[in-house]
Amino acid sequence: MPLAAPVLSHSHAADHAHDWALVDVETSGLIARRDRVLSLAVVTLGPDGTQTGEFSTLLDPGCDPGPVHIHGLTAERLLGAPTFDQVAERVGEMLEGRVLVAHNAQFDYDFLAHEFARVRRWLPVQRRLCTLALNRRVDPPTDDLRLGTLAAHYGVPQHKAHDALDDTRVLAGVLRASLGEAARLDVPLPFVACPPRQDSQWVPQPPKTPCAYRCPGPLAPGAPLVQGMKVAISGGTGISRAELVGRSVAAGLNVMNSVSRHTSVLVTNEPAGASAKAVRARESGVPVIDEATYLRLLAEVHPGEPHAKAPAAALTGGTLPPAAPAGAAVPAQGDGAPVPAATARAPLAGRRVLVVGGDHAQAAAARARIAGLGGAAAINLSAGVTDVVLLPGGDTARRMRRITALGLPVHDPSWLDAPAPAGPTAARERPAAPRMLPRGGVIDLPDIRTPDTRWTVTATWAQRTACEVDVVAFVLDEDEQVLFDEDFVFYGAPENPGGTVRLLSDGPTEQTVSVSLATLPPSARKVVVAAAIDGAATFGEVGAVETTAGPGTSAAPLIRATLDAATTERTLVLAELYRRGPVWRLRVVGQGYDHGLADLARGYGVDVDDD
Repeated sequence: MPLAAPVLSHSHAADHAHDWALVDVETSGLIARRDRVLSLAVVTLGPDGTQTGEFSTLLDPGCDPGPVHIHGLTAERLLGAPTFDQVAERVGEMLEGRVLVAHNAQFDYDFLAHEFARVRRWLPVQRRLCTLALNRRVDPPTDDLRLGTLAAHYGVPQHKAHDALDDTRVLAGVLRASLGEAARLDVPLPFVACPPRQDSQWVPQPPKTPCAYRCPGPLAPGAPLVQGMKVAISGGTGISRAELVGRSVAAGLNVMNSVSRHTSVLVTNEPAGASAKAVRARESGVPVIDEATYLRLLAEVHPGEPHAKAPAAALTGGTLPPAAPAGAAVPAQGDGAPVPAATARAPLAGRRVLVVGGDHAQAAAARARIAGLGGAAAINLSAGVTDVVLLPGGDTARRMRRITALGLPVHDPSWLDAPAPAGPTAARERPAAPRMLPRGGVIDLPDIRTPDTRWTVTATWAQRTACEVDVVAFVLDEDEQVLFDEDFVFYGAPENPGGTVRLLSDGPTEQTVSVSLATLPPSARKVVVAAAIDGAATFGEVGAVETTAGPGTSAAPLIRATLDAATTERTLVLAELYRRGPVWRLRVVGQGYDHGLADLARGYGVDVDDD
């Protein structure tokens, strides 16, 4: 099913016509740095959608194949298959010079990157495209965005799910159809740059074990070390750094890579030195001792207070509140703002309204009005948009040409005072709309019963944004502090040691934080999701940030919020996932700060400037 010529005849033709390498991998697990690829398939397409090549193979991973009930690849079936180093050259040739495409592309990309690194090769990919992220932009009227669901929607036959070759052939059909829809809507493709970040000397790193004890605060003069104290080490040491860290961890201390005001003690033989850690310790009033003193104290560390265990029911979560009567609101059940209920009698219930034009304050006010009428305020044009509100200056916006071609109803601002009944476009059959949450809104999360279920929080902003926005996450303990530096998840470190929190980069205007609530350690009480701007730009220039949440990257979002009250802020806390008694909850925060990411991280106990 090649792309028809008219599909490529619009203003963004160059964005939609490329040489593609479609990839699917079946793996022994979900963590790329630890698990292995069991089978892979690559299908190449030309710019017109015509297939130009195909390759598939089973692989001998040299390890247990993992969840056979999912992929059906037993150790016996893999016996005699080639190892990855035997096929790496051919796979590399098919990927070279093409855009890598996959459904949930970061997953496949990460696994290929690690497999190539293990055989001392670079993964020859400069850009990737995720069909999952692309369809989130297109917004087809489907119950979810799983590959099989999209295949059924686009009329692509699927014969054998979790078979790498069949999945890749299905992916080809989904890509062709998705590109056609993106072209029709004039949606730019969410390409992700793939710099060669793989280390040719890659070695698997064992997960870091969280400290079992709560931090008791700073080391007092003449007092002993106490389990749970946060210890930082700077400069040269008499015994090896690895041995010093190992002995500290074995004693129940928490060794940090950076210094913050929550550090209990800095160990250094150069207390007046100019290292970043020493400077930060002096600025923050952190106690400083030399190595000899530390070793003497390390010989007798006093017992600490273990992290309180969360109630067992907290791992299974709660349920979304039932639908409220028309015009009512769902209580926040103890904290946060009430959650408005979108019902059939709300004037804009089930409608998705795009605001075009106006300044930041005007657009924010219009979107707030839309939410108050039970509608969803869109920030980008997609197939889900049912209406357009045109503010001053919006008639010259580039998007208006496409909006007119699509025949979408366009209204002036006064329409929001008394919205007309939904027309044929707005009345299209679509899945149930997500629950809209206001700033400060709190809601119990649905049941999280298995470690395989990951809750996702996705942030999306306008496609016209020129500056770079980075989504980050912090895993915090009961003291609102990271347990160790690696619980700060960001672009340069997109996964914490246990793999419980991951950052998924789905394009230049969309990023997702994925959290396995069921496997977070007892010390983890909250996951904060935030966004930060690189440079001098502000969120007032970015405009609205849409935040959605749901169980898994392919599931339809259950919760949506539009945050656009920011003006001069450079960092913005979007949402919090937190334990409250026996359940997990989500709070939409929308709190902005004028300072940058370094100051935000420092407030949670991480100094990103330390070396």
